[in-house]
Amino acid sequence: MLIEQLGRVDYLSTFEAMQAFTQTRGSQSADRLWLCEHPPVFTQGLAGQAHHVLDAGQIPVVQSNRGGQVTYHGPGQVVAYPLLDLRRAGYYVKEYVYRIEEAVIRTLSHLGVTGHRVAGSPGIYVRLDAPGSHAALTGPRPANEPFRGLGKIAALGIKVSRHCTYHGVALNVAMDLQPYSRINPCGYAGLQSIDLSTIGVDITWDEAAHLLGSKLSASLAP
Repeated sequence: MLIEQLGRVDYLSTFEAMQAFTQTRGSQSADRLWLCEHPPVFTQGLAGQAHHVLDAGQIPVVQSNRGGQVTYHGPGQVVAYPLLDLRRAGYYVKEYVYRIEEAVIRTLSHLGVTGHRVAGSPGIYVRLDAPGSHAALTGPRPANEPFRGLGKIAALGIKVSRHCTYHGVALNVAMDLQPYSRINPCGYAGLQSIDLSTIGVDITWDEAAHLLGSKLSASLAP
């Protein structure tokens, strides 16, 4: 897998570049991992519903073909786009999602933070009261408060075409989190989004990108 740091790039042009690469790649094309950040943008997934955008204001809303609902991208967030041939990797979509989440969990663990999965809600969450706690989330989450006590630190949305992946995962490092209050993140009203800075982790964007990139490269290997 070739890891490429793109820096700060426009969302729509990057989306179009991912599509073009996926449509033209051959069976011998090397897999790639693009690491970048975007100027402020709300992106809608295929299931996106307009009412989940509460107040876009001056931030553009872009329709994409990834799974899921609306999310926010902005400066201070590491966005990772694995462009992977799943057939060559030897595993299926469900395991691919698990491996991406595992890479985020291992990234957080390296920084002293414990990441959690919430059944039925892709992405990674942390305990707001004790981000470093190793205690597992025990028992079923309340149906009316599935994210009680949790903050979402990484959002995930993917697309698979001709057995090849694009879109990916976004890890919040040190952001202006206010735009999240202007949407229902991932379609969940009241879901709190947090970043590493908020929970006391001091790390640069470059350091976080390098760390997440290395964990993804290892986790997604065949």
